[in-house]
Amino acid sequence: MADIAPLTPLRYDLSKAPAGLASLVAPPYDVISPQERAELAARDPSNVVRLILPEGDGDTKYANAAETLQAWIKAGVLVRDPEPAFYRYDQTFAPLCGGNAMTRRGFLALVRLVPLSERVVLPHERTLTGPKEDRLRLFRATRTNLSPGFMLYRDPRGTLDAPLETGTLLTEFSTRDGVHHALAKVTARDAVSALVKGIAESTLLIADGHHRYETAVHYAREVSATHPDASPRAEHRYFMTFLVNGDDPNLVVFPTHRFVHSLPGFSLDDLLAKASPWFTVRGLASATGAETLLGELGRAKASGPSFVAAGGDGRALLLTLRTDIDIAAHPTLGKRPEVLRRTDVAVLHSALLEDLLGITQEAQAAKTNLWYPQDAAQALRELRGGKGQVLFLMNATPVAEVRRVAEAGEVMPQKSTFFYPKVLTGLAIHTLEPSRTVAAPASS
Repeated sequence: MADIAPLTPLRYDLSKAPAGLASLVAPPYDVISPQERAELAARDPSNVVRLILPEGDGDTKYANAAETLQAWIKAGVLVRDPEPAFYRYDQTFAPLCGGNAMTRRGFLALVRLVPLSERVVLPHERTLTGPKEDRLRLFRATRTNLSPGFMLYRDPRGTLDAPLETGTLLTEFSTRDGVHHALAKVTARDAVSALVKGIAESTLLIADGHHRYETAVHYAREVSATHPDASPRAEHRYFMTFLVNGDDPNLVVFPTHRFVHSLPGFSLDDLLAKASPWFTVRGLASATGAETLLGELGRAKASGPSFVAAGGDGRALLLTLRTDIDIAAHPTLGKRPEVLRRTDVAVLHSALLEDLLGITQEAQAAKTNLWYPQDAAQALRELRGGKGQVLFLMNATPVAEVRRVAEAGEVMPQKSTFFYPKVLTGLAIHTLEPSRTVAAPASS
């Protein structure tokens, strides 16, 4: 099954960073706005954002990233860790929906790259060509895996908790979003061996980083073609990943909502009339707040796929897929695999966005006529302030549901899951040199 190995990464020399890692790390590249990019770059001349979102036009920016990386290595800003290790990574945070603080624990590791067709690493979303081409050019220029992926393994009994406890704390810090981060190094021989053996019993579900993983597979093929004699354990054959127990109750998933805009001739009344043969429609109190609407939606989950349609006029309606219909007869939903027909987000995309509103799968992927907000309250305020046409509020997609879809060989619509907090970039950097090999953990 999955094959993992410890890292010997490049890491920031904290003795040269008076403000610590907090000033050097960044969120994943694809969630950083231009304003946030400028703020991160201003925090420290060596902030990793200068590598993952380099300045410059065209291909110049990738060359700039490579030059910056080499300059930091030469200056000792980044140094090679002398021994192989897994890196336990704890993130303590307040849930977005409120409640007591939680800690999500996982560890940074190298995962052997295999094609998705081998069904060892399982995707749950489609990918787009543009982001993959961008990341591939950055891989080629820097010959590094700068940003970790995020994958989930199966461990319902928590057998890997004890090996992770052996880690020695390296640093801890808080970021401006209020999340507390702690990084520890796991090197004990028995612990490393137990983690390798434990993960080998599981498939890995991609939680975040689909584009990065597919790019790494493509890059590994390129390097292998030009270095046919490279070791089977050469660095370029592995991908740096944050691994988390998908059965951990502290692994929480939050919803991503759907905000529809700029459709010609849109009418909420027409949409509801066309939806009524397939959905029960129940009106909710006028101008109800997001928290109350989400509460109603959560209770409706037990009745089947559900979502709230909110209009700019203050109306909000709860739509639930009817149980007395022949789903196979539906013009779009009926063509979807059985595993998707009872999944909230797939039902919304197939039966409403595609069939009734005419937003094709290609347009959905390109975010044409759609925004994907995570903050329901803010989105509702914007809607009632005149922005957009209809807001669909969603329940979170449970991890078990995502895994069922992935294990069936299917994928969900984009933005089906929102794992919070995001995994930081800059904790470690995995080089991709075909002449360097990944350490093989000794048997316990």
